[in-house]
Formats: sequence, C-alpha cells, structure tokens
Amino acid sequence: MTIKSDKWIRRMCEQHGLIEPFEPKQVREVDGRRVISYGTSSYGYDIRCAPEFKVFTNIHSTVVDPKNFDEKSFVDFHGDSCIIPPNSFALARTLEYFRIPRNVLTICPGKSTYARCGIIVNVTPFEPEWEGYVTLEFSNTTPLPAKIYAGEGCAQCCSSRATRSARPATRTAAASTGGSTA
Repeated sequence: MTIKSDKWIRRMCEQHGLIEPFEPKQVREVDGRRVISYGTSSYGYDIRCAPEFKVFTNIHSTVVDPKNFDEKSFVDFHGDSCIIPPNSFALARTLEYFRIPRNVLTICPGKSTYARCGIIVNVTPFEPEWEGYVTLEFSNTTPLPAKIYAGEGCAQCCSSRATRSARPATRTAAASTGGSTA
C-alpha cells in the first residue's frame, strides 16, 4: 500500500468526486482571520467540521451502552463553535462528502492543534467503496470546558491504495448525526 499524494487527491476530486466540496490548497486564513487549516496538503486532506453538534450530557443519568445507546444522552446544538464540557465529548460530521474507491482505505488522525489542547478527534477508517459524510467524535480529556470550531480543520485524511482490490464492501447509509458514518 502506498500513501497517495496531493496530485492524486486533486485528480480524484476533479475526475471522480472523491471529496465534495473540495479545497485544492491548504487554507489557513479566511476573510483576514486565522483558521485551523483545512484542504489539500502534501499527502492528505484536512477535513472540516460541520456546524451541527450532539454534545454528550449526563443530565438524565443514563447508562452509556454501545449496543443500546439512549438518544437522551445528547443535546443537539448548532453553531460556529461548540463548547464541550470537561471530561465529555461531542459528535459532529464533516462538511465534506466522500466517495472512496474500491482499492483505497483512508484513515484520519486528529490535528495537533486540538491534540495540544487535550481534545482528541476520533474518526473510524473509510472502507473501500464507502460513501457519505464522516462522523467525528471530539473528546475533551481536560478538566476544563473545551471549544471546537465548525468550518475549520479537525483531522487529516491519508489515503492508501492497495495493490489488490478487496472484496466488495457494503455501503453505509445515515448516521445518528444526520449524515453517513465512516
């Protein structure tokens, strides 16, 4: 497997709609203000967070059960930024929609800008032939409230192309955050 370069990313976006909307360069400033960078880098693509959040809350004292998750554990929030309570997390989705080719696997580590503040960005791998918006999890590991920003970079996608194609994958539909999940 080889990591794909910026040239491959641009070509796949232009010819096959790999990422929409697509930013062909690295953006660090918008309307004269600094932003957490997003767009194409040398060997990846920095994704952005949409302005819709589900913030975890313990107000109903429900049990966190991955096999039977209670929607009352979240508060829906819409805005340009979101405050995550101490030792809590928020779910969001990407602004970008992805179409992953059959012979490609994409992984997304969180950006160091957030990691240096104790905010961990978790994204599951994008499997071959998967298509949709990506679900993002922002974990605030600090004892203080933490702020995250919509419309700005949060994780870097790195794609690898396999030498052989995997068996056909099953495409995923909608996620609990209103978009698809990777």
